[in-house]
Amino acid sequence: MPVMPDHWIRQQAQEKGMIEPFVESQKRDGVVSYGLSSYGYDARCSENFKVFTNVDSAIVDPKAFSPASFVDRTGPVCIIPPNSFALTNTVEYFRIPRDVLVICLGKSTYARCGIIVNVTPLEPEWEGQVTIEISNTTPLPAKIYAGEGICQFLFLKGESPCEISYADKAGKYMGQRGVSLPRM
Repeated sequence: MPVMPDHWIRQQAQEKGMIEPFVESQKRDGVVSYGLSSYGYDARCSENFKVFTNVDSAIVDPKAFSPASFVDRTGPVCIIPPNSFALTNTVEYFRIPRDVLVICLGKSTYARCGIIVNVTPLEPEWEGQVTIEISNTTPLPAKIYAGEGICQFLFLKGESPCEISYADKAGKYMGQRGVSLPRM
């Protein structure tokens, strides 16, 4: 299962709309870098954030998740409280080919500050804006910059197309835009 290079990512983005909008080269002057890299694509976070709060001492239940556990924030930066997390979504909309699985890793700039990014794999034929979980593992507030790089996606091409794709299963997060909370 090879990791796909920059020229393949560019071709898929330009000819098949795999990433929209697509930034063809790394942007890095004064920002957390984003855009096409050697073997991946560094995506940007939007200016829409859902910051976790426990004002009501709620229990986090993935089967019955309460939207009241979050406060909405919109703007060029988001402050995540100490030992807490926020959700955002990518600026980019992804359309994953049937023979590709995509994994995501956090940016080293944030990781070196104790800010961890988590995204589950993007399955074959999934499409949408990616919901990103950003954890602040530090005892201090952490600043996240909208419109700048937040994570890197690596594209792994399978030996052959899968028998059943995410689209075939009519996955519950298909076509999502904005931040998507847990669904059952």
